[in-house]
This record gives sequence, structure tokens and C-alpha cells, in this order.
Amino acid sequence: MSSNHAAVEQLRWQKFPVLDDGFVCLVDCMGDDAAVVQAARVSYGAGTKKVSDDRSLIRYLLRHRHTTPFEMAEVKFLVRVPMDCWRQWIRHRTANVNEYSTRYSVAIDSAQTTTPDEWRTQAANNRQGSGDPLTPEMGEAFTQTELEFQTAARKLYQERIDAGIAREQARKDLPLCTYTEAYWKIDLHNLLHFLALRMDSHAQWEIRQYATTLGEQIVKPLFPMVWEAFEDYRRQAMFLTRLDVEVIQSLQQQAAAGGVVPPFSEQFFLEHQHSEWKSLNRSRERDECLGKLRRLGIVKEAE
Repeated sequence: MSSNHAAVEQLRWQKFPVLDDGFVCLVDCMGDDAAVVQAARVSYGAGTKKVSDDRSLIRYLLRHRHTTPFEMAEVKFLVRVPMDCWRQWIRHRTANVNEYSTRYSVAIDSAQTTTPDEWRTQAANNRQGSGDPLTPEMGEAFTQTELEFQTAARKLYQERIDAGIAREQARKDLPLCTYTEAYWKIDLHNLLHFLALRMDSHAQWEIRQYATTLGEQIVKPLFPMVWEAFEDYRRQAMFLTRLDVEVIQSLQQQAAAGGVVPPFSEQFFLEHQHSEWKSLNRSRERDECLGKLRRLGIVKEAE
């Protein structure tokens, strides 16, 4: 029996709510923290190492990106998610999926709604991201027209169903806010990759709610040692590129020569930025480097 058997039984079929009518729940789980280390120590039997050694090995594996042992554990979920959010989800082609069929069954009578304070503007510098929220007063009108549209779309669909139109054709004008359900089975390595991307602050808010719920409510209690390492080496970690390292070295050299003490100003950073960026009016890589240096306290936050 796996060490997380009690957690699996407690979590199985428990529906954790997401958005206004979505949910995620655990269907089944194969493996635990011990399964990961046993796969890594393929020549050892179970129970031949201390728990402290298991934790150290898991941390080593994740830190150095040895992914195969994490593929030895699998988790199966049932999720209820709006179709537009599901489109992003299904782009992760490393899972086994069986989705609710609207050719076979009547479409789920539920659609994601947006409250007046949830509407967001388009980001100015990110074509696929959101900017600032609208005021609730401005959002009120959009919420009202959303409700009218969703009601009309469902009425049209139901009229077709009642008239005997084939389900596969009646569904074609359903909006992307309509909820769908799917079984989603994935190994632990690819699940962590999904969570790292979709829990990130740059991910769309809606799918971030699903990823956070999956991770915090289900994966964390099932694989506590793996989750601890995942937080330390993926979610809370920082990746430095060659250019990042060279910029840091250059800033240190310039500071030593001129007696400048960090944290440096943003202007100082721009004066000593990498040569590959100097001719560029806009550079996402430069902006990312600046963000990392601010997080490290090497460059001051702009006032």
C-alpha cells in the first residue's frame, strides 16, 4: 500500500470548486513520493533508504531535471471547465483525455459568467494578456449583455434539440463559455510542467484558478516531498541566462571601479545593459533581466 493511500481515499471524488460552476476532483492516483525514489533507485527494493534520504533524492532529481522517475507516478482527474479555458488546457498534449461528448449527450446547461468587477482591459505590452480591471460600474453593462447572449444561445440550442435536430449540429452555436467535463490522466512529471506554466502569474487568470486548485488541494497532499521540491526549484526559483549572468558581472565590475553600491538605479542598469540589447528600442529579454535583478535586490524598484 502506498504511503498516500489515506490521502487518496480522502480526496477521491471530492469536488473542489473553481470559477462560478467549475470543479476539479481526484479520480485515482498511482504512486507516491516513494514511487519516484524507487524508480530512481531501480536496483534497490522499497524501504531500503531513510525518509530523509528519499527527500534529498527527490530534491536532487527535480533540481537537476532528472524527469523520468517522476513519470512513474500518475494522477487521474475529473474536471469541469469552460470550453475556452479547456482549449488552453488541452494544448498540453502529454495527458490521456476523455471529454464529455455533445454528439452523444445534451450539452451541459451551464456557462461561465463574469461579475461586474471581473472584466479586464487588454494589456498594453502583451498581446495575449490582461491589463487593469474595469470599474464595477463599467463592467455592469458587459455583465448584463453577457447574460442576455448566453440566455439566447441556450434557448436557440434547446429549441433545436426539442425540434429533433441532431445533437452534433444543434451544438454548433453554443458559446465558448459553456462548461465541458473531461477525465484527464497525466504522469507527475508532465503534471508539474503544466502547473509551473499555468500557476504562473503570466497565465490567464481563469486557468490559473484551476491549476492552483489542482496543485494546492490535490497534488500537494498526495506528493508532499515532491511538492516541496517543486516549490523550491520551479515555482519560487529563478532561471539565469548567459546574458543575465554577464550583466550581473558587468554591474559588479562597474560598481567596484566607480565605488557605486548596490542596489543600482534602473538608469545604471540601462547604461551597462548587455551589448545585444543596446540597439533595441524594445526587448522582452532585457525587461525580464531587469525584473530578475529587482527581485534579487540588485536593482532598485522604480519610484
